[in-house]
Amino acid sequence: MTSRDQPRGGPRIGVRIAGTGSALPSRVVTNRDLEKVMDTSDEWIVQRTGIRERRVHDRDAGESAEALGAKALAAALADARTEASEVDLVIAATMTASMPTPSTACVISSELGCGSAGAFDINAACSGFVFALNMAHEFIRGGQARCVGIVGVDTITRHLEFSDFGRSVSVLFGDAAGAVVLRADDDPARGMLAQAMHADGGRAHHLYIPIRHDDRLDPTDTDDRQLGLVRMNGQAVFKFAVSKFPEVIEETLNKVRMAPDEVDLYVCHQANTRILDAARQRFGLSADRLPVNMERYGNTVAASVPLLFDELRKAGRVPEGGRVMFLAFGAGLTWGSSLWKL
Repeated sequence: MTSRDQPRGGPRIGVRIAGTGSALPSRVVTNRDLEKVMDTSDEWIVQRTGIRERRVHDRDAGESAEALGAKALAAALADARTEASEVDLVIAATMTASMPTPSTACVISSELGCGSAGAFDINAACSGFVFALNMAHEFIRGGQARCVGIVGVDTITRHLEFSDFGRSVSVLFGDAAGAVVLRADDDPARGMLAQAMHADGGRAHHLYIPIRHDDRLDPTDTDDRQLGLVRMNGQAVFKFAVSKFPEVIEETLNKVRMAPDEVDLYVCHQANTRILDAARQRFGLSADRLPVNMERYGNTVAASVPLLFDELRKAGRVPEGGRVMFLAFGAGLTWGSSLWKL
């Protein structure tokens, strides 16, 4: 174990990612499908985003955020060979809970039989899962829990308009859920090595969902049809992501004095291939080291990072004992990281 793999402070308790899981709605919507309802093309969408298809939930078919989240966490528990009764805490990262209360996490916990385990939601939009991962790690490292289930789930398409009116935004997003199970481990080298969590509410108006007239953060938003729908200044969000993404990678690496090529895998929020390509070029990373799956799912908000990580684990692409950095940016505006020794 090198000095850079030493956990920073706190009790000498290791934390391991014991299992992963994911869940997807059954309906697939391709770019060709969107061509039929709006003035766009498969070529235009792929060229600008890298997305070819996405999943769209059907609430009437039982595909709520809570149901998808429960399915993903059930799969993660099975992968971890862990009973629901062993879970001490459930954290759900979501911005699309079905109702204000109870929390999505409480519904998931009850559905799976986690008993009286603590449960709560956090809303950091696309950064939510990474923020939740950092929080859950500290509950275990601090000795307050031994097993934590984390779910990233969003059914964002309910806030989209699949027509020419919502064309610039609706092509980007899809619905999904991903989950991980964290467990205490006897090896103190395992766990989070460094993290970063940031927000800039002064730029929240670049990406938000107004519900009422007085929710409008941008005075130019005067069309009532925009209420309840994702509002995004694409150019401003792109510039934000292109600048903050490499900054947070560098910040995290500097905390443990690592070079970019000392990280085996970068599991990044899937928002736009051009943003990820810019990060690859900046740090000289191969496509294998910074993988992409957005062509099949689009931007799935808080589900993006755990969905990709679950796919990579199932494909045997996550190195045992390796170093993995989880990264995300999103509405808020928020951005963050979580660097792990597996």
